[in-house]
Amino acid sequence: MTRRFAVAAALAALLALAACKPASPPPAPARPALWEVSGPDGQKGWLFGTIHALDKPRAWRTPAFGAALAASDRVVVEVADVAHPERIAPVFTALATSPGHPPLDQRVPPALRPALADTLTRAGATGTDFSRVETWGAALMLARAATPNDAVDAGIDRAVLAAAGTKTVTELEGAERQLAIFDSLPEDAQRALLAATLEGGDDDARLAEAWARGDMDAIARETTTGLMANPALRDALLTRRNAAWSGAIAALMRAGRHPFVAVGGAHMAGPGGLPARLAAAGFTVRRVQ
Repeated sequence: MTRRFAVAAALAALLALAACKPASPPPAPARPALWEVSGPDGQKGWLFGTIHALDKPRAWRTPAFGAALAASDRVVVEVADVAHPERIAPVFTALATSPGHPPLDQRVPPALRPALADTLTRAGATGTDFSRVETWGAALMLARAATPNDAVDAGIDRAVLAAAGTKTVTELEGAERQLAIFDSLPEDAQRALLAATLEGGDDDARLAEAWARGDMDAIARETTTGLMANPALRDALLTRRNAAWSGAIAALMRAGRHPFVAVGGAHMAGPGGLPARLAAAGFTVRRVQ
């Protein structure tokens, strides 16, 4: 699994705002996955897989995306305050800080200590700066430090919220509930997140290409290997959340709402993803892009 994929949702909540820069050369086209969901009593909704940070801008606003968003009556996202990181910071601080933690270099395998030292140097920090930071919080903070601002600018979640205009925005979790998931992880799972943040590789670029192609088979493979092979992480970060979210989306549709649901692409993948779960709940789910 991509080294920062497991923390992508919470990372999206922590990313600082930055003005989108004009792309040069023109961004490559992308066709991320999009589904139409309908029910027997005229219910209608859409599922759109996002990616929280991209290595480069993409031309992803297709006619199918525009039509689906226009036909919806609300946008449903993981965290609405992704556009207001100043509101999230106090929540993160309250959850991620507590006394009595070992030095940060003792919370990673010896082989990763040089990478940790390099990441800390690039972030302008030292290991002692994290003496009161829980391991999952350190993982998120270092992941943010390792993410170029251009990748933040090109992320999709804030762009979807901006495109929503005056539509109602509904949260599936919100920052506090989302960060609490990480806070509740056992220490060994938190250390696995921290180690993954420090590991090198081209997994992030591979995931971005799969997202741009709408290749759900490739994304599904990313959600069953590496960190997601850890039962505690997979259960906390995918299985339980997908179950809760699909129930919330179904309830909105049965109440007569027409939601445009935009969440991380991993939550759409495989037999446990939102399209499959909504189909199992009796809705007709049709891939439209």
